[in-house]
Amino acid sequence: MKKIFTSVIKPFLPKYEVICTNYQLIPGHPVNKNQQRHTFEKGASVEALNFYGKVISSDLTKAMAPVEIALKKRGRVIQKVQIGPVEQLQKYKMVSVN
Repeated sequence: MKKIFTSVIKPFLPKYEVICTNYQLIPGHPVNKNQQRHTFEKGASVEALNFYGKVISSDLTKAMAPVEIALKKRGRVIQKVQIGPVEQLQKYKMVSVN
């Protein structure tokens, strides 16, 4: 019975997404912006929150500064972390690597 109930409800649950944006500054050139998206299936809130927590607490992420990490639910940002001077870099002209 529970399996039938979850199969009926699952299409209406929200999708989750973790977006990691790397910024690279080379003097005399536009700022390079590299985004990596990790999508999760509908209703996978626990998995998305765990992954988001692992990315934030990782030493590698802190070494790659400036980095911006966002957790999205239904396309809206619900949590966001900026490591390094991200706000200052967003004022400059951007070039997307992807």
